[in-house]
Amino acid sequence: MEIVTKIAPIILALIMLGLGLGLKLEDFSRVLKTPKDFIVGFISQLVILPIVAYILILIFKTPPEIAIGVMIIAAAPGGVTSNIMTKFADGDVALSISLTAVISLLSIITVPLIIFTSADMLGITEVYRNISMTAIALKMFLVVTVPVILGMIIRKFAENFISSKVGIFNKLNIVLFVIFFFAAFYEEKDNLISFIMQAGLITLILNVSMMVIAYYIAKAFTSGVKQMRCIALECGLQNGTLAIFVSTQIFGTDILYAIPTAAYALIMYITGFIFIYILRKSN
Repeated sequence: MEIVTKIAPIILALIMLGLGLGLKLEDFSRVLKTPKDFIVGFISQLVILPIVAYILILIFKTPPEIAIGVMIIAAAPGGVTSNIMTKFADGDVALSISLTAVISLLSIITVPLIIFTSADMLGITEVYRNISMTAIALKMFLVVTVPVILGMIIRKFAENFISSKVGIFNKLNIVLFVIFFFAAFYEEKDNLISFIMQAGLITLILNVSMMVIAYYIAKAFTSGVKQMRCIALECGLQNGTLAIFVSTQIFGTDILYAIPTAAYALIMYITGFIFIYILRKSN
């Protein structure tokens, strides 16, 4: 994990810069215009997803290292990938962008809070010995919040140029994400099967069950089918790069804590495309 540990902050910062370049103030003001849909997505991702992850950890009696890894991926916000997949699924892309933007900016608080709270509830003290909640929040601020704000400032002063290139920036974000995970998998290729064996089942169940739960919560409380699709995908497609970054910041090169993130990153694309296929088939 030495290579991944070194490149994770750089790749994450570039991805968040790309996210910022694709954002406008309207993406945040939209939250106030359609608050119900946003609140449903917000609660589903920031509250229900970690709770479902925690319940699954208790049911499966997951080892502490894998348990913390599961909570890290459950705490991570959605990424640019969820915005693109929502578009493929004919979902509410504007809502997806708003959820990704707001939850990503809040992640400097919510991610450490969820991880440290769950570690405390699970009786895992290793987290506290390695890094403080304040320290991880500060590091996340530098590689998550600052690049997003910088990207928005750049777009503000070069609106015409940047707005015409948003699609390119989104594709570059996907490329960076893919490069990062290929680097991670290549470095640990000898352990890849072991990773899937150790964390594959719980991450698969977490991913699928959360998309289903979010879909039906959205069906009960949001304004339409597009919003249901958006929220289900937002809760199923997490920012794996951010999760890896957090894992390496807390546990350094100890790969065991990053296993669920690696497994989840593989699984979420497969299940995401299957979910989209089912939606399109049902139409």
